[in-house]
Amino acid sequence: MKRAAGLVALAALPLGVLIVFFVLPVVGMLGRGLWPDGSFDPAALYDVLARPRVGRVVWFTVWTSTVATIAAVLLGLPAAYALHRLDFPLRGVVRSALLVPFVLPTVVVGVAFRQLLREGGPMGFLGIDGTPWAILAGLVFFNVAVVIRSVGAAWESLDRRPGEAAAALGATPRQVFTTITLPALRPAIVSSASVVFLFCATAFGVVLTIGGVRYASVETEIYLLTTVLYDLPGAAALSIVQLLAVVALLAVSARVRRVPDPTVQRATPRPLRPRRSDAPQLVATAALLALLAAPIAALVAESLRVDDRWSLGHYRNLATTGGDGVLVVPVTTALRNSLQTALDATWIALLLGLLVSIVLTRRSRSSTERRVRSLLDGFFMLPLGVSAVTLGFGFLVTLGREPLDLRTWPLLVPVAQALVALPLVVRTLVPVLAGIDDRQRQAAASLGAGALRTAMTVDVPTVLRPVVAAAGFAFAVSLGEFGATSFLSRADHPTVPVVIFRLIGRPGEGNYGMALAASVVLAATTALVILAVERLRVPALGSW
Repeated sequence: MKRAAGLVALAALPLGVLIVFFVLPVVGMLGRGLWPDGSFDPAALYDVLARPRVGRVVWFTVWTSTVATIAAVLLGLPAAYALHRLDFPLRGVVRSALLVPFVLPTVVVGVAFRQLLREGGPMGFLGIDGTPWAILAGLVFFNVAVVIRSVGAAWESLDRRPGEAAAALGATPRQVFTTITLPALRPAIVSSASVVFLFCATAFGVVLTIGGVRYASVETEIYLLTTVLYDLPGAAALSIVQLLAVVALLAVSARVRRVPDPTVQRATPRPLRPRRSDAPQLVATAALLALLAAPIAALVAESLRVDDRWSLGHYRNLATTGGDGVLVVPVTTALRNSLQTALDATWIALLLGLLVSIVLTRRSRSSTERRVRSLLDGFFMLPLGVSAVTLGFGFLVTLGREPLDLRTWPLLVPVAQALVALPLVVRTLVPVLAGIDDRQRQAAASLGAGALRTAMTVDVPTVLRPVVAAAGFAFAVSLGEFGATSFLSRADHPTVPVVIFRLIGRPGEGNYGMALAASVVLAATTALVILAVERLRVPALGSW
């Protein structure tokens, strides 16, 4: 009982934060949907779901997420093999470059694809600008790295001996793949596909920037119902549906990840030199790299064009408020706001993530302790089941009025962004803490080291690099977060993603050029952070 009480005490701060900034907003959102007039009325939820537009929105979300997931898996598998099983020059650089799209701000991804596919753009001849196909391209661009890293991590650990034995008995490479390799990779493929589907279904900035109001997903519909139509009960009803669907999908994904794989070995074998039969995978990887680089290259090139001439004019205009005073503060001020907000969100996410990870990885010595830890584990993972838009909407309807009016609290946006980044921090730190051999702690204690000295000697050196990596990922995610921030940021204290969306929504070549320049600055900042984290060799995405 004493250890269980200590476990709860250690979890007190994360518990308090999640109760105030997660449970209360979600309960407030549920209240708007099921108690629209102060009395329980489930018929109101049915009335919202029976709307023809809501049916179209749900169907659009389902089919685009499904097609984008299939495309991401098909494009990611060859690259996962080439980057995790083969050894070739610049392999590390290519792996890092293919990770960058996943952490780019969603607004930047949307602007980049608009620039690439617009009439007169490098790929404008395709005629798909503003169509569902453009949205699909953006979703695949954003999520293919999840497949590469998740499946690649599993592929890298596969025991080669079963395949080599089958080849020695006369099996062709195709037969080896279909009968041995693919069944061994199936849990990783299904798990990564479910995560990609989740990210596609909850995509916000990509769909809103590329599709506008013509094509809406559940996420963007919640935003439009809240900020444009002021239909809070309708937005709450859609949030409830999304919450249930996402939680169910996460449960399936978690169950798949627990499937044991007897062909996976502990030691990671050295990568092999490419053979002639590996040429298709290498070519597919090179083609994927070119496809992912095309939108960013188009974005950078056009940001340097003013009146059909090469110029830094759009970047100089970032110190202004845009044409017709569209912004309240200059973009440079918004960039400082974004950096400060991301720093605050990072230390909050790290503090909460470390405490949660310690709680979840402590050894259980009694049934009471195991039950307490199991309950805490489920509670701390609840934010995985709520999208950023739903979280921001919950903040808006719950924390913006008495008795808990936090609209002017300077840490409101950082806390929301920290909750978005928290699952990534926990996913990065838990495997590392769980992998520490408890016998090392026992040896240090037997030599007279106290609890603090033991932690400084055994735990800190092991988790230092993963903590830095988790901080980098949290900073990058917070820097580009748009879903929750779009509800909470004030006009006089915006972040860069919010400013970019405002600029592209106003006519004028100067405003659009400023949006391009701001997108490049934000993308470059995010990419530099992630490339620095990649050098730490902490595969955070592989743990998904």
